[in-house]
Amino acid sequence: MKKYQLGEFEEIVMLTIGVLYKSAYGVSIKKEIETRLSRNVSVGALQTALIRLEDKGYLKSYGGEATEERAGRPKKYFQITALGKKAMEYTKSTRDELWSAIPKMAWNVKMGGALIVIR
Repeated sequence: MKKYQLGEFEEIVMLTIGVLYKSAYGVSIKKEIETRLSRNVSVGALQTALIRLEDKGYLKSYGGEATEERAGRPKKYFQITALGKKAMEYTKSTRDELWSAIPKMAWNVKMGGALIVIR
């Protein structure tokens, strides 16, 4: 059974919303991901992820104040729910368990004939 399921991009979006806290809305989330990860994010992919995460109950959204620069439309802010926090904790613990299960010998890799030990 898949207790909590977060894809890689969904996890990045959730973590970014946590980083931005009360300033997490579409444009700020997109800019933060692009800045921190040097990764281009399409508006469509971000909106799809936000909708999917909200449908799963991991996020909730609320409207901010309408502004002139947005032609009177309010910004849509996002917040992590208690269920979203549990999903993030589950994802982190699963990844941590996998990382710690990798034998040290698995990190001995050869590059160009030379043995490189990664610690």
